[in-house]
Amino acid sequence: MSDYQYILTSVADGIGTITLNRPERLNAFDGVMREELVHATREIIGHPDVRAIVLTGAGRAFCAGADVDYMGKALEREDYEAAMGLVLSGGEVVRMLREAPQPVLGSLNGPAAGGGANLALACDLRLASEHAAIGQVFHKIGVHPDMGGTYFLPRLVGSSKALELIWSAAMIPAERCLELGLVNRVVGHDQLAAETASWATRLAALPPIAARAAKDAVYRSGDNDLATMLELEAEIQLACFRSEDAREGMAAFREKRAPEFKGR
Repeated sequence: MSDYQYILTSVADGIGTITLNRPERLNAFDGVMREELVHATREIIGHPDVRAIVLTGAGRAFCAGADVDYMGKALEREDYEAAMGLVLSGGEVVRMLREAPQPVLGSLNGPAAGGGANLALACDLRLASEHAAIGQVFHKIGVHPDMGGTYFLPRLVGSSKALELIWSAAMIPAERCLELGLVNRVVGHDQLAAETASWATRLAALPPIAARAAKDAVYRSGDNDLATMLELEAEIQLACFRSEDAREGMAAFREKRAPEFKGR
């Protein structure tokens, strides 16, 4: 794996982990970090041994979004190219995560604000520490949501609640995030690492062909009607029927053992 200044990556037991590692700035993005995250995300997604991805942060925050000092100085000198670099790179990262063939698990070790909130929402599943919080804080500094906030948020909570969260610019505590459907589960802070490893292990053990197709179909369903989705499901199911994984899964079920899926 490549070495980065502000990003840690690892691959073990089918799980690729990306850790935002700028804890002294609450893992906020500057120019270097945002470029590193693009490359690290592409590298992990393309790794042949990665069957599940974990995204987390070092220290006491998941990600504070853009580094306001970096952004503010760029705007003061009217360097809109530098400022927009954060926006466009962030957009590339969330697009890659959403389109990744692997399941992506966000492990929220602490606050996720602004672009960091939407980086979390781009993950397929979110497991949150009791210390976590999610906030669309953009309006506090006079800017607009980016990194997919206006896409992910209304799909999770509805348009009216999405506007409330954006306009309030409030940090939403973990338990309230669970009630709203912004996270899948909240655990004690000391349990987060173990629960993340457990979830990631289960995700890495999924049949890759079927899991990848299910992710794609669920996200496509928002733009299609029932007839289209039934047709798509039948097409995918036939491909699964023809796979070695389906034969292995059914044999394992009959033999009362755990299946060993190969993605073939």
